[in-house]
Amino acid sequence: MAKRKPSTKKTTETSKKKPNIFAFLRTKQAQTIFGIFLMLFSLFLCIAFISFFFNWQEDQSTIHHLTDRAVKSNNLLGKIGANLSHFFIYKGFGIAAFTLSFQLFLTGLNILFRSKLSKIIISWNWGLVAMVLISVTLGFLHDKFALLSGTIGFEINGYLQDFIGKTGLVIALIFLLLAYIILRYKVTFDHYIDQIKQKRVERAERQAAEDLLEPEENTAEEIVAPKSVSEKKTEPISLNSDKEEKSEFEKSVIDLKPTISKHSDVPTKKEGLKLTVEEIKEPTISVESSTENEPAVEIDVAISREEKSVAENLSDKLVKDFGEFDPTLELANFKFPTFNLLKQYNETISIDPEELEANKDRIVDTLKNYKIGIAEIKATVGPTITLYEIVPEAGIRISKIKNLEDDIALSLSALGIRIIAPIPGKGTIGIEVPNKKSTIVSMHSVISSKKFQESTMELPIALGKTISNETFVVDLAKMPHLLMAGATGQGKSVGLNAVLTSLLYKKHPAEVKFILIDPKKVELTLFNKIERHYLAKLPDVEEAIITDTTKVVHTLNSLCIEMDNRYDLLKAAMVRNIKEYNTKFKARKLNPNDGHQFLPYIVLVIDEFADLIMTAGKEVETPIARLAQLARAIGIHLIVATQRPSVNVITGIIKANFPARIAFRVTSKIDSRTILDAGGADQLIGRGDLLYTAGNNLSRIQCAFVDTPEVEKITDFIGSQKAYADAYLLPEYVDDESGTSIDIDIADRDKLFRDAAEIIVTAQQGSASLLQRKLKLGYNRAGRLIDQLEAAGIVGGFEGSKARQVLVPDFVALDALLENEKKI
Repeated sequence: MAKRKPSTKKTTETSKKKPNIFAFLRTKQAQTIFGIFLMLFSLFLCIAFISFFFNWQEDQSTIHHLTDRAVKSNNLLGKIGANLSHFFIYKGFGIAAFTLSFQLFLTGLNILFRSKLSKIIISWNWGLVAMVLISVTLGFLHDKFALLSGTIGFEINGYLQDFIGKTGLVIALIFLLLAYIILRYKVTFDHYIDQIKQKRVERAERQAAEDLLEPEENTAEEIVAPKSVSEKKTEPISLNSDKEEKSEFEKSVIDLKPTISKHSDVPTKKEGLKLTVEEIKEPTISVESSTENEPAVEIDVAISREEKSVAENLSDKLVKDFGEFDPTLELANFKFPTFNLLKQYNETISIDPEELEANKDRIVDTLKNYKIGIAEIKATVGPTITLYEIVPEAGIRISKIKNLEDDIALSLSALGIRIIAPIPGKGTIGIEVPNKKSTIVSMHSVISSKKFQESTMELPIALGKTISNETFVVDLAKMPHLLMAGATGQGKSVGLNAVLTSLLYKKHPAEVKFILIDPKKVELTLFNKIERHYLAKLPDVEEAIITDTTKVVHTLNSLCIEMDNRYDLLKAAMVRNIKEYNTKFKARKLNPNDGHQFLPYIVLVIDEFADLIMTAGKEVETPIARLAQLARAIGIHLIVATQRPSVNVITGIIKANFPARIAFRVTSKIDSRTILDAGGADQLIGRGDLLYTAGNNLSRIQCAFVDTPEVEKITDFIGSQKAYADAYLLPEYVDDESGTSIDIDIADRDKLFRDAAEIIVTAQQGSASLLQRKLKLGYNRAGRLIDQLEAAGIVGGFEGSKARQVLVPDFVALDALLENEKKI
């Protein structure tokens, strides 16, 4: 045995030393060498093919004497070049053989640039089809000179002509060539059809505009010297009147309303009295106070209406030509997280008949001890609790059963017993009893559920599963704000992760932005990886996730400025909410030059609100209350979580504007009533067990579990993709108390002050971001330059998110201003 050991070592060592040729072929070096070889070989073939067309007759005798050194070839690349050319051109595809050289060159390039194998195969398929088509076409055009088409093209051409004739072959070749071009280059004729339709529409619009202006021109001539209305006597209209009476009636109408349309309907015997008149603004005034300028006023009104219709037609034309505006176009290749990033658990609910029967007997016996009879009882098993629905006998008071909550808990020897008396919408009383063996509700199961995937909500949130094991999905946009409370370790952070994960799986980065406030500094840090995709922040803040109280105050006030700016945009667009505004903007009915833009939803998440109230107090409460009252219509929604739901934290102003509330387990009934306005949260069992209310009934839900590694995988997946240049920037907020003084000495000015002033005056826009782009500066230096320009009187004061007003109209005024400063 001792002698065998060294022999095995030698064999293993020799096996390791043997080079693995297949492993080498997979290396980048081998691929690079192979790519270069193909490119040079394609060049070799191209030169050989070109030389063949000049020397093919002389080289015919050398084709069969490849090994004879006494025989010389006239081909530039010798006998091998002559033989390859003879094979591919004469016996093959003729001139179309150059396609082979071209395909080899493309393949070499694709291998060098590490293109996918599928792309190379598709390229070869199209190349071979093109080579055959070109060969057959040349065979048809030059059927007596086989060199151009090659033997293959010549023979295929002759074969097809015998079957379908020359005319049939012409039609077939035209069809095949057009089909190849359409399929290969994805050619469509929609653009040309749309142009023809658009020309017809424009002609119809011009004709309609001319018809609209013609009556106004005629009436303008007629009302130069109008008669007084009082001089006319209105006579009754007879349906049997002759033509003269009709003309008198028409004249009287013209005198009364000088802008009647030519298309007005005149009453006839069959139709009865009917008169269709265009809507005219203040026709009586124009008749009574007629002046020489009257016709011009009427014509101006008509032109303004025409301009309005032209603007509407322009938006329709833009939609036809370019389609609706797509906010996701900048990140068109963005991929949503996949389901395999989420962990799956064994979610089969184990039903123990013995446990159900035992609990039923104890409930019935306990109620019988207090002389409460049960007519019917049934059980619904959920992931964490089982709901027993009982129907009491006639004459039993509900309050009597409600008061036995502690006695039922004692008989069942279980915590978390909750009595619902009665169950809303049912004629039963519910008794919720925790299961001995609870089931984990995974985020994977609720995200992949049909209810969540097919939801058309604006901001869908999959919280977890109900007692009946149904996925519970709600719309944050309709809540519109969410208040979340619970004791330490009962699942608040997991609940926040479930909310954020739901939105990440459903909404594109262009559609929603998050503002994350994390005073604990550890709960939301993983979301830093998606800063440039989903997060929003102040312009001068380095990290998007806010942990400093001062920055929290600035961010909340900045969000109030954003809210006011958005309301100005909604007012200008004459819409009532963000959904209508974005729909109008997508339809290209709002001009971006007027400041309009696509507005993403903004979700503000505060992980520990009690800490902010302790440190900042009213500075935080005031903007939170203002946002809660006003921000829902413009797409700003708040999610506030706290572990201390006391009245000094969740004040009346805040509570009144948060109709949607989630309560995890709390320590006392007082806290439960503070958050829910009802008891029950103190009787939950923890570990994600929660009560949800949207201002009406309470729903008991088992929150979906999202672990930290799962969140890390999701953020890594999103963060690895192409992102925007920066996070979504909120408006600049300047604190009045900490604002910088504008008394800046001329000697302390920045070296780029003059350049910055010229840029601002040229653009007539005073913003720090403009200086950042033009001068390639950081935000802080650009901000100092703006302060110096304000001190010099070149730009105006701070106006929120709007650009500062430029006070200097041109370079002449700028030079004069700076010269006066030097004299002073």
